[in-house]
Amino acid sequence: MIRIIACGKMKEAWMKDAIQEYVKRIRPYEKIELVEVADEKAPETNSDAENEMVKQKEGERLLKQIHPDEYVILLDLAGKEWTSPQMADYLDKLYTSGHSKIDFVIGGSLGLSKDVIARSDYRWKISANTFPHQICRILTLEQIYRCFRILHHEPYHK
Repeated sequence: MIRIIACGKMKEAWMKDAIQEYVKRIRPYEKIELVEVADEKAPETNSDAENEMVKQKEGERLLKQIHPDEYVILLDLAGKEWTSPQMADYLDKLYTSGHSKIDFVIGGSLGLSKDVIARSDYRWKISANTFPHQICRILTLEQIYRCFRILHHEPYHK
């Protein structure tokens, strides 16, 4: 089972449609669940200390959704990048080594709390570019779908 645990609600209809399309495509390969936790308001006038509190509160909400037996892949700008075949190989190794529950965790707009980072098993940098967190969900789902196509030796349009 794969779960996407993300901070904040999807707002745009076209993004929700894209997410549902990829969920539909992934389901023949694996169970998938999307979990949203509330984000905190973070005005640009916040002090550094206030921003840390925002990350802490969001982090607590994310951590409540993660079970002890789950493998956590954290989307993190400080993480390591994968090619699609490398990611597929990594997921395959996780499955064959007994990790049947994998969580992809996406933090809020200010980043991640130290506790969430400490709980992660792998830190994945989805891109050197910066994207809105909602688009990161779509990109994550697309890459998961691509991984299953690669692992099943099925074509995927480039």
